[in-house]
Amino acid sequence: MISELFSFIAHSSLITHQPELHASNFDMLSSVRIQQENIEREHLSPYAMLSAESAGRDRPEEKCPIRTDFQRDRDRIIHCKAFRRLKHKTQVFIDPEEDHYRTRLTHTLEVSQISRTIARALRLNEDLAEAISLGHDLGHTPFGHSGERALDEVYREYAPGACFRHNEQSLRVVELLENDGMGLNLTKEVREGILHHSKGSEDISFAGNGTLEARAVRIADRIAYINHDIDDAVSAGVIARSDLPADCIEVIGEGHSRRIATMVIDLVENSQGKPDLSMSPDVLAATDKLKDFLFERVYGPAAEGPRAEELRKAEHLVKELFRFYMSHPDLLEEKRPKGDTIEAWARVVCDFIAGMTDRYAERKYAENFMPGGLSGQLDFGKTFSL
Repeated sequence: MISELFSFIAHSSLITHQPELHASNFDMLSSVRIQQENIEREHLSPYAMLSAESAGRDRPEEKCPIRTDFQRDRDRIIHCKAFRRLKHKTQVFIDPEEDHYRTRLTHTLEVSQISRTIARALRLNEDLAEAISLGHDLGHTPFGHSGERALDEVYREYAPGACFRHNEQSLRVVELLENDGMGLNLTKEVREGILHHSKGSEDISFAGNGTLEARAVRIADRIAYINHDIDDAVSAGVIARSDLPADCIEVIGEGHSRRIATMVIDLVENSQGKPDLSMSPDVLAATDKLKDFLFERVYGPAAEGPRAEELRKAEHLVKELFRFYMSHPDLLEEKRPKGDTIEAWARVVCDFIAGMTDRYAERKYAENFMPGGLSGQLDFGKTFSL
């Protein structure tokens, strides 16, 4: 029985296939899931999303006997290819010789940790929050937000009515691109949480539809990137700790851990027993001001000097790769769209480039634009901001 159970767990997390179990064994194991669902009913907040009350999946399938629907979604995300590629995608800083800057994967794990802490403290559905947080950036481009800007701009050259947004692409990954075009068939609640996780450079908003778990992930994403991007920016010499707005530090404290703790505890204290999330005015204002500081001093087009040149190089690489594949659709023949139009091919190329890791994009650029492919790698030099 034990070996049969381990085999089941290893394989059923990937997609809809379930191993054949004797009816009596399946019924016995199903009591494990049902017990977990009953525990949720008894112990979670009345504002939490219960696994047993999920709106379900686009393609109906047999329930897992030992995992709730949201636990199963989490496992499918962790096992998918797009999740593994996050380890070689930029968060903000690139440095091939530096091991300690955050990547898109470590950012995702930090968001997951903060989301789970918030969900557990508020008695929300921790499994749902974890699944959304692990899937929220699956559609992110190589080279961080700089790559996202470049891909959006070049995509519009061929499909003027289109746009690229990484949150929409993350949904596209789990609904269509993974599993050879079948997607992961996740629950509606996880898919909606992935789609609505990002507010860009806007201030924190606690309004909106969707589950409280999804809104918790949206705030956790902001808390995570504000604090770890400050940490990385200081390590890279882009800013000094003394550059941080003094009034913000007075409110939320010095140091990476203290800032996160202040934000999370404040959110929990102001949200307990309520049908929505909130923060105190002082902590909310300090959080938003730190976000504005990062967008001005660290992110994207606000960068100056050598970093601005490296940003330009990365954006140029993304755009030229896009144009190259639009001119050579035969190289993507296996991805040929049903409608053989410029817009349809642009969608194919957009998906292809969005899925690239930094190093794969660099290699493809070298192969197609540098004599003999040279070394197959580009030297971006010292750490630079994207």
